[in-house]
Amino acid sequence: MALYLLYEAASGYSLFLAHGIDEIGQNTDAVRSSVSDLNRFGKVVQLTAFHPFESALDALNQCNSISEGVMTDELRNFLEINLPKVKDGKKPKFSLGLAEPKIGSHIFEATKIPCQSNDFVLELIRGVRLHFDRFIKDLKPGDLEKAQLGLGHSYSRAKVKFNVNRVDNMVIQAIFLLDTLDKDVNSFSMRVREWYSWHFPELVKIVNDNYLYAKVSKFIEDKSTLSEDKLPELTDIVGDEDKAKEIIEAAKASMGQDLSPIDLINVQQFAQRVMDLSEYRKRLYDYLVTKMNDIAPNLASLIGEVVGARLISHAGSLTNLAKCPSSTLQILGAEKALFRALKTRGNTPKYGLIFHSSFIGRASARNKGRMARYLANKCSIASRIDCFADSSTTVFGEKLREQVEERLDFYDKGVAPRKNIDVMKSAIENTQSKDTEMETEDVPTEASGKKSKKKKSKAAANGDDMAVDEPAETTNGDAGEGKSEKKKKKKDKRKLDQEDQPMEDANNGHVEEDGAAKQKKKKKSKHENGEDLQAASDVKKKKKKSRSEDTD
Repeated sequence: MALYLLYEAASGYSLFLAHGIDEIGQNTDAVRSSVSDLNRFGKVVQLTAFHPFESALDALNQCNSISEGVMTDELRNFLEINLPKVKDGKKPKFSLGLAEPKIGSHIFEATKIPCQSNDFVLELIRGVRLHFDRFIKDLKPGDLEKAQLGLGHSYSRAKVKFNVNRVDNMVIQAIFLLDTLDKDVNSFSMRVREWYSWHFPELVKIVNDNYLYAKVSKFIEDKSTLSEDKLPELTDIVGDEDKAKEIIEAAKASMGQDLSPIDLINVQQFAQRVMDLSEYRKRLYDYLVTKMNDIAPNLASLIGEVVGARLISHAGSLTNLAKCPSSTLQILGAEKALFRALKTRGNTPKYGLIFHSSFIGRASARNKGRMARYLANKCSIASRIDCFADSSTTVFGEKLREQVEERLDFYDKGVAPRKNIDVMKSAIENTQSKDTEMETEDVPTEASGKKSKKKKSKAAANGDDMAVDEPAETTNGDAGEGKSEKKKKKKDKRKLDQEDQPMEDANNGHVEEDGAAKQKKKKKSKHENGEDLQAASDVKKKKKKSRSEDTD
């Protein structure tokens, strides 16, 4: 049986024929030793066909399809033209050797060409790769290396753009920056408090919030200029009139030292910078919430956006988090305490980053470990749903949150929670009902559009008839005018009826005569039908009598 080899180079597809090989005595070690020698290898393997790629983009598309195990139209045409034809009902006398078994199964399903991929074929393809520039005669030195380098760069760039982890690296960067900003804003706010307290030390005890303190210090500037005239503006900043009055009274009797204008300007600039950082921190938190609702909606609805983002960043990606068992997820973030406990043979930690969830804080001291284990179990389920589900929905996260709430009530009050299978069934039903609602919302709009189109087409088709018969009712705007005209016509008819009563009597006489004639015609037709029925019945009776006489 002849063996053909398909080699996918950076410059194009090539087909080689390996002849003179004994199939029974195929020795991989012997082939491996003879591959390096071109004289021996060239006698066994020969080039039969070569199909170059049209452009770098075409090469990238072909490379992507091969890596995914899909046969393109170009590859199919190349194989069908250069390989012997496979006849129906007969066993083929050749086989195709490939490096990728996935694409081999696709080729066999589409073209019925027998394919194989084993160690022997891989060694032959390795020899083809080693001496490929010698088989192609018109190939210039350096062209193959350039093609391989360009294809490698474009292929890796395309793979980086196609991120399997649903762009969760943005969440990782955002949560890292959020934690850094929290530390920086806190340290900068303490610096503002310490700096401005030299001038107005009483303000620290009145205003506790860092952002509000920076805002008030920027507004007051010099405490000697603070008076009752600035009370409304200070009330808007602080949000409390009594507190604003307290600040003004404290400024009048302050024990702080005076600062030069240059020092006050620096304090104001630094306070403004702290305010800007605090506002940016709020915007970054909103961005993190939206990204978590897009990437991991169930995990965010179960445990919160910040804790969920910390779990994803600590695991490395959403896929890595989904692969973690619930026992690993429970102590994620407490690795130092875990290894210390294993080293000293002490108690292992009960929770890691999960401790920041509100559920652990609400549980009693003796139930915190149980609650952490149960919450880790539900977080593992939610992360797997978010990672591997086709459509994003928050139904499962909300149901899992309800389960955690029920477990809290069970630990505190002894109320029996629902079974997990019942909760999951209800969640699946809710998702299916939502999908059907979305479909039904789309269908009526289309149907109404079709109906309106049909009505318009009918109106257009019957437009001339309507114009001839009822010109007042051709448009919707003239409907009211048509009704008023009808009423006027009815009034005119009544007047004419009152004036022309004798004419109506005469006409009524004629009408009565016509009606009587019609009734006579109907009666005649009824009599005729009755006579026909009687004749038919007589015939039947005669037949019955004749039958009875025959029997006698």
